[in-house]
Amino acid sequence: MESVAAGDVRNGEQDIISWFEDVAENASRVQTQTLSRILELNSGVEYLKKWMGDINVQEMEASALESLYTSSVPLASHADLETYIQRIADGDTSPILTNQPITTLSLSSGTTEGRQKYVPFTCHSSQTTLQIFQFAAAYRSRVYPIRPGGRILEFIYGSNRFKTKGGIIAGTATTHYFASEEFKIKQEKTKSFTCSPEEVISSGDYKQSTYCHLLLGLHFHYEVEFLTSTFAYSIVQAFRAFEELWRNLCNDIREGTVSSRISLPKVRKSVSDIISPNPGLASWIEASCRELEDRDWYGLIPKLWPNAKYVYSIMTGSMQPYLKKLRHYAGDLPLVSADYGSTESWIGANIDPSSPPENVTFTVIPTFSYFEFIPLYRQNQNCVNSSIDDFIEDDPVPLSEVKIGQEYEIVLTTFTGLYRYRLGDVVEVAGFHKGTPKLNFVCRRKLILTVNIDKNTEKDLQCVVERVSQLLAKAKTKAELVDFTSHADVANQPGHYIIYWEIKGEADDEVLAECCNEMDASFVDQGYIVSRKTNSIGPLELCIVDGETFKKILEHFIGKGAAFSQFKTPRCTDNEVLLRILNDCTIKRFYSTAYG
Repeated sequence: MESVAAGDVRNGEQDIISWFEDVAENASRVQTQTLSRILELNSGVEYLKKWMGDINVQEMEASALESLYTSSVPLASHADLETYIQRIADGDTSPILTNQPITTLSLSSGTTEGRQKYVPFTCHSSQTTLQIFQFAAAYRSRVYPIRPGGRILEFIYGSNRFKTKGGIIAGTATTHYFASEEFKIKQEKTKSFTCSPEEVISSGDYKQSTYCHLLLGLHFHYEVEFLTSTFAYSIVQAFRAFEELWRNLCNDIREGTVSSRISLPKVRKSVSDIISPNPGLASWIEASCRELEDRDWYGLIPKLWPNAKYVYSIMTGSMQPYLKKLRHYAGDLPLVSADYGSTESWIGANIDPSSPPENVTFTVIPTFSYFEFIPLYRQNQNCVNSSIDDFIEDDPVPLSEVKIGQEYEIVLTTFTGLYRYRLGDVVEVAGFHKGTPKLNFVCRRKLILTVNIDKNTEKDLQCVVERVSQLLAKAKTKAELVDFTSHADVANQPGHYIIYWEIKGEADDEVLAECCNEMDASFVDQGYIVSRKTNSIGPLELCIVDGETFKKILEHFIGKGAAFSQFKTPRCTDNEVLLRILNDCTIKRFYSTAYG
């Protein structure tokens, strides 16, 4: 007989699915209504008045308002909104972007010319996060039902928050969410509870949190229903650490103690309050690990967490390189790709969790934001350099007018004060779920360097290289930079950036080592800094290649049919032929010591 709790969860999940099926059926109308609600809530704010004047939004018919809005308000990038957001950060409480006071700012994983990138965060942000988690859980439960009251082994990490000049709390969106009431509500609503207490999640120390996640995950090993993290990279990194730590973990479980490697008092106490001596479990884990070692840790997850139904995480885009290792740890356990969102807004959910991550699509949820799509056409379908943004754009179209097989850049209008905001994500429409599109994530426009949660653009790389290469001119030997490219090495762990320089003249090794350190320290992307400090990203590598190297790259592309007049040096490459040329031509290597 099904328990009352299980019945409540099942009924709640069915209600969520029924709601979405109705929304999807009427996606075009729902989008028009969503835009009307956004504009009504933020009627009269400074930014909208600039473009739409003093119109009375409440008196306008919804479709007419939609037409007026899309014809009056221009497309905007973060740079266009930056001065408005900075005023909020500096303490301006007037209705600039929203009528609701903004008391929190999210720190985007991208940066612009050395400045941190703030995005407004309101209670709506946490509420939609709760909604999409409940929504996605409902669809997952239809394929992989879990026991109410079970545990989730979550490799999640909060980071330090700080206050801006104007007293606004700033931090990553995930940190805000983990600290919110909605995070607690999510566990109650889904009847699935994280293994780790808040003190572990918000410790600010990546290594200590990971150790405690593993320890508590083992403590609750029989109760764990699935494993998850924001990014697949975090799960892979956690189990790479486990390979080295399992003996320590077994000792802690056997003795009911917390390793001395956990030095944060609040974290030690929170974990000590949960665990107790369990020699039997420790012996079982020890025997299991010896067996797993003999098969190179294949199937580690189902062996140690026998009731786990799946592994759940973002596995698309820059996370795809980690799928091979994740599958090795997961054995036959399904990998389920998590939902599609950004710091600015949630976009779509994975409603077909049985699809492999490589084939996942994300179904747009029309109530979360107002979505537009800029059609993109590639200038050269046979372009040999995928890192160059070679798109031609057309006028934006609403959600209801997108076409299957077409690539688009997403444009958002959000409840949090972003208006016709270009997200920079390239997606392809794979199909429809009733009236709402299903999207494949293609890439970030102009994003070229990413290993973990870091995101550095061609502009970011250019600024770093230009500034640091000036050290060559100041040196006694007066060398100069001829050309450069880069590669995000994720084949070796931890992944790291490799920057290839071709220089003219001679440069002392001391100068080149300084250049290497300076480049590593000059990337200001918050995700990169945090990952370097925790060694989730390894030291930057500077490779000096011999003369004529970039000429060989040019000749390779021309040999493949590229036109000399249109050739551009790829600033980042994963091309195996190019990497072979670069590595064969490398004459010196330097590794950064900027982060110790």
